[in-house]
Amino acid sequence: MDTATAPRGCPVTLHLPLLSDERAARQARQAVARLLEQEADACPREVAEDLVLIVSELVGNAVLHAAGPYALTLSLERGQAGIAVSDGTADLAGSHREGRCKETGGRGLRIVRSLGADLLVSRSGRGKQVIAVLTW
Repeated sequence: MDTATAPRGCPVTLHLPLLSDERAARQARQAVARLLEQEADACPREVAEDLVLIVSELVGNAVLHAAGPYALTLSLERGQAGIAVSDGTADLAGSHREGRCKETGGRGLRIVRSLGADLLVSRSGRGKQVIAVLTW
């Protein structure tokens, strides 16, 4: 697994290429939880829990609605975190991948917004990035 992190102490950045299946959200949650545990001074526990949930929702959405490859980048500093999930689908409209449109759900981005994150989508290489910024 190729994971890059900056040295301990804020600001810190994690970059993680993700698995190309439903295990990606778990992989991302575990990596972010480990990082937040190491950087406990930078992020209150209740905010850390929200960050892990935001990461899980964004990665889950990418795997469900877009093609790979997938990657997660988390930038953390005192009072702010930026989460970017990249995928291989250039469509910024958010259309579902073929065959998965009938699945239940559709609350992921509402959950992310309800936790106070600002969201944006931008083109990136051969795909896009969904970016969430959370301040506290």
